[in-house]
Amino acid sequence: VQLQASGGGLVQAGDSLRLSCVASGRVFSPYVMAWFRQAPGTEREFVAGISWTSDGSTKYADSVKGRFTISRDNARRTVYLQMNSLKPEDTALYYCATPQYSATGVYTSFEDYRYWGQGTQVTVSS
Repeated sequence: VQLQASGGGLVQAGDSLRLSCVASGRVFSPYVMAWFRQAPGTEREFVAGISWTSDGSTKYADSVKGRFTISRDNARRTVYLQMNSLKPEDTALYYCATPQYSATGVYTSFEDYRYWGQGTQVTVSS
């Protein structure tokens, strides 16, 4: 399984960015997709995840609720992270991830994810 993330960049506080992650190597739809981020000197943290079920249930970190939206397009094998009202504390390397096995619930621990993209840098200036 390969994950290719893109869409990062340097923006000012209050701006928006949309990250994309394209998956290949296996069937896309029956797997949870998630975004994590890691700033220098910190642990990788869960940002958002989306289930593959018909209700497309989602889960967000408290720090991004109301500002970030995760979505997926199964036909394009792509998961998105729309980030609005960006803050300097959102600065990090953002990774997309997917678990090895299919499950309906969205995991929030990085240990539950087997496959990772290469990361895309998001830098928010104040």
